[in-house]
Amino acid sequence: MNRERLMKVLLSPIVSEKAAVAAEANGQYAFRVVPDATKREIGRAVEAMFDVKVDRVQVLNVKGKNKRFGRRLGKRNDWRKAYVRLMPGNEIDFGGGA
Repeated sequence: MNRERLMKVLLSPIVSEKAAVAAEANGQYAFRVVPDATKREIGRAVEAMFDVKVDRVQVLNVKGKNKRFGRRLGKRNDWRKAYVRLMPGNEIDFGGGA
């Protein structure tokens, strides 16, 4: 896998209450990833970007919701989510607060 592809695999971290609970309890971090990403690519991308060791990667496809815009029916896009568990002693800090 080339480095350029690894830098495009992770789209954004998911910062939510559910993701925060998973991070504290299990050392898992949630990311929004490209739809064709594999577990191996996701793990290597996290290791390269955050300088941590990955233990396990779980991936799921999130189906887009059906929404109504006035009289029109619409559908949000489907997307892919990855939960990355780190080896003990590793941590990612998204806060960056002062």
